[in-house]
Amino acid sequence: MHSWHNIFTTNNYPEASIIQGLLEENSIPVQMLNKMDSSYQTFGEIELFVPIHLKEMALDLISKALMN
Repeated sequence: MHSWHNIFTTNNYPEASIIQGLLEENSIPVQMLNKMDSSYQTFGEIELFVPIHLKEMALDLISKALMN
């Protein structure tokens, strides 16, 4: 993922899915990397990546969504 940038990290799968949906609705491709432990869901993280040239747009959308 050299041309992709990590824009969001969480340990809450529903939150990551909502953010992924928000970005995809705005025509921003998203890759989700799930590093959660399969046995113990309290360990690990979920990371969302977007193409580096769309980083600022994605961060702006996320910050507006989290403020509401």
